[in-house]
Amino acid sequence: MNEELGITIGMAARAAREHLGLTQAEVAERIGLVHPVYSRLERGKMLPSVPSLYRLCQELRVSPEAMLGLTPEGDVRKKGRKPAPQEDSDAPDLRRLLHLARKLDAEKLDALLHVASVLAR
Repeated sequence: MNEELGITIGMAARAAREHLGLTQAEVAERIGLVHPVYSRLERGKMLPSVPSLYRLCQELRVSPEAMLGLTPEGDVRKKGRKPAPQEDSDAPDLRRLLHLARKLDAEKLDALLHVASVLAR
């Protein structure tokens, strides 16, 4: 394994995940990895497969070039900068709530909508 590449991908993934306000477990679930494997990836102890890297870039909204450290924004080790995920007007908490709401059945989703409507008054 190329250790430098593993560290580059891991640091870029962690910075993007934190920018989006997600936990390691949430990202791991979304890209189809178990949490311990994703944790190793973020620590630079392993390289993702190409399909996993593709899903990771999509979920974290980071270009493959930035994830691989091929752009000035992607080289988080040398410049101490986070990769620049695509701009999104939603706050991390709203994205997290949306992710959780998508898992609810119709009855629970209706209850959540009712609670949200009451809270918004």
